[in-house]
Amino acid sequence: MVQSQGLNSLTIGKLAAAGGVGVETIRFYQRKKLLEQPTRDGGFRRYGSEDVRRLRFIRQAQSAGFTLEQIRELLELDATDDRPRARELARARVKALDEKIAELKRARDALQRLAKECGAGSSGACPIINSFGV
Repeated sequence: MVQSQGLNSLTIGKLAAAGGVGVETIRFYQRKKLLEQPTRDGGFRRYGSEDVRRLRFIRQAQSAGFTLEQIRELLELDATDDRPRARELARARVKALDEKIAELKRARDALQRLAKECGAGSSGACPIINSFGV
């Protein structure tokens, strides 16, 4: 993961800033074996462009809803070019997102209906409150 000496110019703080995360997040990813921890060079650990690329990939995969375990597998697949497995993981994630979107749409529709009912009446408990069992 860590590039040759000429490309290793980032401290952990600069790597974190380049990836839009905190230093503790870098350490967490290292403990989870998502990022490698380079050896010390002159008392400092130095990171390179490949580390930045990997960190950004982790963040984007998290934004897409992949778990850390799935991200680890995707990173391993990157080294093997196992496109069918990567495609399978992506399709499963899309399916899960579609299910979540459908669930959120149902919740939105229910709240819109309840808000309309609440606005239509002027006395008694609001249907929104009643729907939550309060």
